[in-house]
Amino acid sequence: MKVKLGQAVKMFFGNSSLEMVYFEAIANSLDAQATEIKIDIQAKAYNRPETISIRIEDNGIGITDKRYKKFSNLFDVEENSHKGLGRLVYLCYFDEVKVTTFYNGIKKRFFDFTEGFKEEDAKVIDVLERKSGTTLYMSGYTLTRLRSSAFIQSAYLKSRILQEFYSRLFQLKQQNTKINIEITSTVDGKTTTDLLTNSDIPKFEIIKFDSPLDLFEKFYLYFSINEVEPSETALIAAVSVDNRTIKVDLIAEENKPIGYNMVFLLYSDWFTGKADNTRQALNVSDSELQNIQTIFRKKVAELIESRIPKVKKRNFDTQKNLVNRFPHLSGYFHSESIGYISRAEVLKKAQDQFFKAQKELLEANSLSDEQYDKSLELSARALTEYILFRQFTIDKLKKTSKKESESELHNLFATMKSRFNRENLENDLYRNNAWLLDDKYMTYETILSDKELSELIQFITEDEVIERDDDRPDLALVFSNNPSETPNFDLVIVELKKRSISLEENMKTVTQLEKRARKLMKYYSNKIQRIWYYGIVEFNEELELHLSGEYNELYSSGKIYYKDSTIAISKNPDIRLPIGIYMWDIDAVISDADARNSAFLRLIKSKFTNGE
Repeated sequence: MKVKLGQAVKMFFGNSSLEMVYFEAIANSLDAQATEIKIDIQAKAYNRPETISIRIEDNGIGITDKRYKKFSNLFDVEENSHKGLGRLVYLCYFDEVKVTTFYNGIKKRFFDFTEGFKEEDAKVIDVLERKSGTTLYMSGYTLTRLRSSAFIQSAYLKSRILQEFYSRLFQLKQQNTKINIEITSTVDGKTTTDLLTNSDIPKFEIIKFDSPLDLFEKFYLYFSINEVEPSETALIAAVSVDNRTIKVDLIAEENKPIGYNMVFLLYSDWFTGKADNTRQALNVSDSELQNIQTIFRKKVAELIESRIPKVKKRNFDTQKNLVNRFPHLSGYFHSESIGYISRAEVLKKAQDQFFKAQKELLEANSLSDEQYDKSLELSARALTEYILFRQFTIDKLKKTSKKESESELHNLFATMKSRFNRENLENDLYRNNAWLLDDKYMTYETILSDKELSELIQFITEDEVIERDDDRPDLALVFSNNPSETPNFDLVIVELKKRSISLEENMKTVTQLEKRARKLMKYYSNKIQRIWYYGIVEFNEELELHLSGEYNELYSSGKIYYKDSTIAISKNPDIRLPIGIYMWDIDAVISDADARNSAFLRLIKSKFTNGE
């Protein structure tokens, strides 16, 4: 052998499966004009792969001198429909392959095919005249486990062999050549046998159409659509390449019409030689593969919908459902793919088109398509991370008890002694949780967490000289507008109390809020257009009873009370202004935030559970 086998095996068959051992042996048998092929599989147990042995016999013309010369030299082929590599796959799974072949009536050749194989290793002797044929006996399974028990089950192998050789077996049937492939499997003392014959090849119809890849080539689609029992539902869509069948993804498993056995085989001279070394994939460019899939799917869809009208209605209903659920993607769904590719893929393709159409809004026009797609992926990860962080914060708040101090509680809403500005929103996302109160507060201009009230007043009065004030609200939010740019903006003042404190301590919240209001209301109307005052405390029956006398209960997933009050901001002249104070149960704050965030969380979860 002119090439070092060990290296060649790794190079050409690094990604293979045990199925390919059968495929290669059968392909060689059919090349040798065999009509009878017997496969015998032995194993002591599925979990003992070291005991696996495979014997494959055929009645072909045998490995003649000419055929042995080709076998002994990699890449030695007469036409581009052959690769000259297939037998290497045997050595991916077995240490030793014993080959015995009879040819020319009276000749017997036998040799061991191993990594150390050399052409001169074979022995040839004369024998009494007998029928020609070849036997391969493979033993010494090299892997530590069997990836799938199906690989040594006769029924499964019959199905896979049929799929792999549909096109060749169909051609042989057309030539009135009778083929019998018998598969026997004995595992753990139990034997099963399945037989593949010409009768397993259905009667095909044919349509011809122009190739999307070559003006001078034609495509021929052989197809069969037969009604069967639901348990026998099957669909094969494949391209015939060099007398082998290569599957093409046309119809997702979820969209296969139940109760039908369908086969679609695409033929064209254009495919000659266009298989990869393993013969499991087309060796064509991405654009060529996309063109093949598009026209292949279109023709298959036309045939299915004409023969099975209910499929057309199902696809129409699917499209209607998608548009109703994702109205922003209306016009971006590719109707010819709906009902054939997976729902998740239909949605992704529409989303991709939608995102590209909205590229300008994201200020991403300078990015290439690849950079844009990567940026979208990173953005999705960042948004998911933030929603999960919000849920993490909510869950931490749910677990709080009287053991946590007021400062610990405060830090869950916003890091203490901090100032947050709109310009740094992205950097402050994980330190400022004003959204716990309401998502509208994400539009803040500035948030002061445990900062002096004079700093707030200085901010809203554009640096006027203000007397220092050590009185600090827990949270002060300026939002909706920038005071330096417009006289109209909104203000939120929040006071937090730890859990399980006395009624008197809780009601101090009202006094504190009124005190804040007295200092801020002098800027009301000429600077501030609206102010909200929130006291966030833990409710109990005693507190609720106290509040119910003066406050009105408002709608919430928990408990929140509100009252209108009047405060005096000046005695001479006498100026009194109305304010509104909210007393909010901390568990209601948490519950409301959880309800809002859960909508985003459910959307994210649906993409994992439904694949959308």
